[in-house]
Amino acid sequence: MDIHIIVAVFTAAWELLLESAIYILFGLIISGLLKVYLPADLIARHLGRGRFKSVFKAALLGIPIPLCSCGVLPTAMSLRKQGAGKGATTAFLISTPESGVDSIAVSYALLGPVMAVARPVSAFVTAAVAGIAENLLHKKEPQTSSRELSFDRSCPVDGCCDGTDCEPSQHRRHHSHGVKIAAGMRYALRDFWNDLAVWFFLGLLMAGIIAAVMPADVFSRYIGPGLPTMLAMLAIGIPLYICATASTPIAAALILKGLSPGAALVFLMAGPATNMATLTVLLAIMGKRATGIYLAAIAICSISMGLSLDLLLTAGHVPVVATTAEQTHLMPHWVELGAALLLLALSVKPISQRLRRSFKRRPRQRASDSTATPVQPPGCGPT
Repeated sequence: MDIHIIVAVFTAAWELLLESAIYILFGLIISGLLKVYLPADLIARHLGRGRFKSVFKAALLGIPIPLCSCGVLPTAMSLRKQGAGKGATTAFLISTPESGVDSIAVSYALLGPVMAVARPVSAFVTAAVAGIAENLLHKKEPQTSSRELSFDRSCPVDGCCDGTDCEPSQHRRHHSHGVKIAAGMRYALRDFWNDLAVWFFLGLLMAGIIAAVMPADVFSRYIGPGLPTMLAMLAIGIPLYICATASTPIAAALILKGLSPGAALVFLMAGPATNMATLTVLLAIMGKRATGIYLAAIAICSISMGLSLDLLLTAGHVPVVATTAEQTHLMPHWVELGAALLLLALSVKPISQRLRRSFKRRPRQRASDSTATPVQPPGCGPT
């Protein structure tokens, strides 16, 4: 590959990192605070009653939680076992990976305020439609009282108690706000980011390749706007594993190459919510009908929201301009640089650990291909 192309790829990726790093750190901080201040049983407690109310609650509560399409599966299945209805579980499975405080923050940085709002709104609508459809097409389930639910009430700070032998009011006083905030930051900057870092930088690299290699008029010249492009984005997004945060720089690069904001929104909805590994697990746990509703809702709603967004932007003459190196930076350069360097420093350990695991795994796999047991489907890294 030409050295000039390599330089262009990494230059574009670096510019995207500069623009997005401070917002990613902000999203990580919020995710850490949610971890320690949002009771583990709060969500499940509200998802078991009502065909409509529980779905709306699940769709709304899933939006700020930063989990990917694979990471949300054990959480959603736990809620299901604790009494959440199928409709509410389906809604939670969609809205959670499609959005999140981290992806909303980076959407604002790279795609602007319009897309930062359109993304969670679309996630809520898609999740609500899927959950309500599941409830209406399924026979009514017996409601489970809150006393029958088995919640995980253990302390999210340091596991000092299981939350069963002490009253919740006493449990809340076990730690000061300073201790809780410190624990939340450790979770966000170590545990959560460790799972996300590899995928985010892969997304940046893919965005850099698109920016450096793809012709500037590729969509307007060869594909064109409207429904065909959105169907193409849907076909690409459904089998692809990519988390909500990592998909954002790719969408920004595609918009810079002429992709409409509506088509980019389709990619941002379909990519994070689905992949082949997730669909396989859904088939086994939720059944064919529920999985079909899940896919149909994502396909129909993402395209509908994409078409609506393009129509509204055209009618209102509102441009959506993705971040480029030539644009004025939203933050002072020293803030962007400091945030980018901090994010890189936080990413050294998880990326190096992932690379070591990959190199160690290959020789063993080649030596025992004939007797190897099935491994976890590729792409289910973040949790």
